[in-house]
Amino acid sequence: MARTPLMAGNWKMNCNHVEAVGLVEQLAWTLKDFKYEPERSEAAVIVPFTDIRSVQTVIEGDRLPLAFGAQDVSVYDSGAYTGEIAAGMLAKLNCKYVVVGHSERREYHGETDELINAKAKKVIAAGMTPIICVGEVLEVRKAGIHVSHVLTQTKGVLDGIPAEQVAKLVIAYEPVWAIGTGEVATPQDAQEVCGAIRGYVAEAFGEEAAKGVRIQYGGSVKASNVVEIMAEPDVDGALVGGASLKADEFAKIVMFYTVA
Repeated sequence: MARTPLMAGNWKMNCNHVEAVGLVEQLAWTLKDFKYEPERSEAAVIVPFTDIRSVQTVIEGDRLPLAFGAQDVSVYDSGAYTGEIAAGMLAKLNCKYVVVGHSERREYHGETDELINAKAKKVIAAGMTPIICVGEVLEVRKAGIHVSHVLTQTKGVLDGIPAEQVAKLVIAYEPVWAIGTGEVATPQDAQEVCGAIRGYVAEAFGEEAAKGVRIQYGGSVKASNVVEIMAEPDVDGALVGGASLKADEFAKIVMFYTVA
């Protein structure tokens, strides 16, 4: 089964809706200039809630070859939950992807594997694709238990999701110590953990699920290092942070396949 790499730009809390339109248009123009081939890598922007409608309008109105999505979702469908955003609301805006369990949500908001699992299920039920994040902090890496740690997270966040749904979702491995620090795991580091995740999926959900699930690497991905990372057999894309706010840089990451 051929897995199309997913290069997803997580804007985090950057860009108001006006800036968002400009960045999306600039990205689309740059990709066109670079002769982007969507069948070779999928490009997506993961934007703040306040940007989604504007991004949807420009992407759909101009038929741009970009997917878009949200950075979080509520476990509730509706009701008295001030500040929460339901999966159904995001689906109505035609979001394709929703990031759940990003390391910043785990650290700053105390999100657990159980909560992330519940959010992922809401995203799936609403007809969207979750990008489910797992990863270790520096202390865990130094202790040499990073693989077992990440697999424990993976087990928790995938609990109760049917194999046919696991095959369609995205798992993002993000070593927390490499996010926004300029540090980056080596391609071999990324492969070690991404390969272990795929091995767990095969064991727990079957070979078809393991062949289908896309596993991203996230952590200080740049145009200068993406080619080596993407050369690894179990890395199916990148969850890109700061570099995705620069159209030219992100376009080069999306089009990693053009570099010899």
